[in-house]
Amino acid sequence: MSTPAHDDPLSDAPLSADPLSRERSHLAASRSALRAMREDVESLDIADVTANWVNAAVLEKQIEDRIKALADLSETPLFFGRLDYLHAPGAEQAEGGEGELFYVGRRHVHDTDGDPMVIDWRAPVSQPFYRASKKDPQDISLRRRFGYTGGDLTAYEDEHLSDPAETAVTSKLLQQEIERPRVGPMRDIVATIQPEQDEIVRAGLSGSVCVQGGPGTGKTAVGLHRVAYLLYAHRERLARTGTLVIGPNRSFLHYIEQVLPALGELAVRQATVDDLVAHVEVRGADEAATAVVKGDARMAEVLRRALYSHVAMPTEGIVVVRGSRRWRVPVYELEEIVRELLARDIRYGAAREALPQRIAHAVLVQMERAGEAPDDRVQNTVARNAAVKAAVKAVWPQVDPAKLVLRLLSDADFLAEHAEGVLDADEQKAVLWVRPARSVKSAGWSPADAVLIDEATDLVERTHSLGHVVLDEAQDLSPMQYRAVGRRCTTGSATVLGDLAQGTTPWATRSWSEALSHLGKGEAVVEELTAGFRVPTDVIAYASRLLPHIAPGLTPVASIRENPGFFEIRAADAGTAGVLAACRELLEREGSVGLIAADARVPELAAALEAAGIGHVGPGEETTPAIRLTLVPASLAKGLEYDYVVLDEPRAVVDGEPDERTGLRRLYVALTRAVSGLVVTHATGLPPQLG
Repeated sequence: MSTPAHDDPLSDAPLSADPLSRERSHLAASRSALRAMREDVESLDIADVTANWVNAAVLEKQIEDRIKALADLSETPLFFGRLDYLHAPGAEQAEGGEGELFYVGRRHVHDTDGDPMVIDWRAPVSQPFYRASKKDPQDISLRRRFGYTGGDLTAYEDEHLSDPAETAVTSKLLQQEIERPRVGPMRDIVATIQPEQDEIVRAGLSGSVCVQGGPGTGKTAVGLHRVAYLLYAHRERLARTGTLVIGPNRSFLHYIEQVLPALGELAVRQATVDDLVAHVEVRGADEAATAVVKGDARMAEVLRRALYSHVAMPTEGIVVVRGSRRWRVPVYELEEIVRELLARDIRYGAAREALPQRIAHAVLVQMERAGEAPDDRVQNTVARNAAVKAAVKAVWPQVDPAKLVLRLLSDADFLAEHAEGVLDADEQKAVLWVRPARSVKSAGWSPADAVLIDEATDLVERTHSLGHVVLDEAQDLSPMQYRAVGRRCTTGSATVLGDLAQGTTPWATRSWSEALSHLGKGEAVVEELTAGFRVPTDVIAYASRLLPHIAPGLTPVASIRENPGFFEIRAADAGTAGVLAACRELLEREGSVGLIAADARVPELAAALEAAGIGHVGPGEETTPAIRLTLVPASLAKGLEYDYVVLDEPRAVVDGEPDERTGLRRLYVALTRAVSGLVVTHATGLPPQLG
């Protein structure tokens, strides 16, 4: 598919040089230009441009971030593609204007005159690199892809999109990049984004998007690249409102944490749902049945009832003394004020703050009728009057969210009063603590309890909303966890990523419409990715045997990989010898290796690996060229990927979960972590659902 390129107007190399030499010359010139851009920023003197130390500190941080964003990563290609337009972008084709040539890369690079040498992949002019085709060339005459070895440009491949004589051919460089072995954390896919992925990446900021994607369809990468695109297209707005990426656990966040910095984006916060709701120290755990009830959206109504039960109608009027005058607010007028605040359905804390001002306003009305001319200062003084403060304390007392949840989970009568008609007797019994805690600090809070406290906190005071939130592995969230995430983007938008077939919690999402409703984004567009770029054909076909049992109705992933991958099922004797042999065999190949096992089997396997002298790390720890094996508990495998995987005892993975369906979903996750090859070892029988 490689063909000679036409003369490059951006190249300084002689026209007689071969195309690859000219492209290498442009790469060298672009790296020099990037280095000059960085040096320009490093040489900035801000001594005379800042008014005070605060401004100076802010500007220094901005300069520091800019320097980091302009880093030239030696192993990361500065550009990966080239577009030759038939006409200048934006010009009318009828005018016959001369076309332009653009190199597409991870960041913008310009020369000393300000002329672009590399165009940011997110720029509109770069979009045809991902979208153009023989059927729709989008005014592109030539699309060139580059191949690299390390940081060296070693190959190129051309598509003449506007030439009807040339037939479309699958890009070998694209396939090689997708299948390239990896060691260490997740890398960006900016050079391999497919048209259906690009449509999601470039979707507007105002709308929310939900991406249903099976293993290897690139949904996580799509979500991260969408953040990078939105920051490029709406930088000022998102700089004010903020962005957040939410992952299922710390290991997952560590695995993906280098993707956005590699694209020049350094200011995106990453967190787990547990991080968001960390109002108390979590030291306990719930039984599955208890966690399901606590995670049910009906708990929000129980909390609301319990909170507003603290509001009491006034039983007597208020007398405010100012100087020699006394101003009386009768009880019926106080009741009207309280009922109006309740009817407005504003936050409990906001209503409590408004109550003394409303009472003070009633007093000022009387003053004005008596011929006085009070102003705002008088109203504020009256609002702070001891009689008014005492009335507010009695009618609308302060409520601590953690203490409210503590009482609900400890006091059966209090729970029954506010759960009547919402939770049945068995559900109420399930959430009550067997041994009530004495205080917030001494309580053995569970993760589900922390989410309840977050809900109660939001009922008291509005949670700060961000401009955009990406929620990955969303299928495992409970309705109450969805509500906790939704509170963080009430005024912004969300990108929800997940796979219903990979839901491995007892409360796993049943449908995206239900999940999006709990999130507060019922209008979100649901997109489905079904083309598999990561998992080999034989592996995904084998794993898909589980789909009718775990997610009937979902479209199986169809691998687009030309390489079917390495796949074996090996019966082994009891013990660890067969697993160790498979690990040794795969470590002889290039790339990373993951040994995935049921959580209960991990200590035995860790001891066996150590005794055999096979170095390994845990999920979230960095692999190195010397230690390429990661020992992964099945419960932490979600979202991770390895070039080769050894899956130990599938039956143990299934049996390690509270029910068979959840166990089969956990097995589906474990089976689909391999990029190039999978070896399944088992001494016990395989689950019958695998055929």
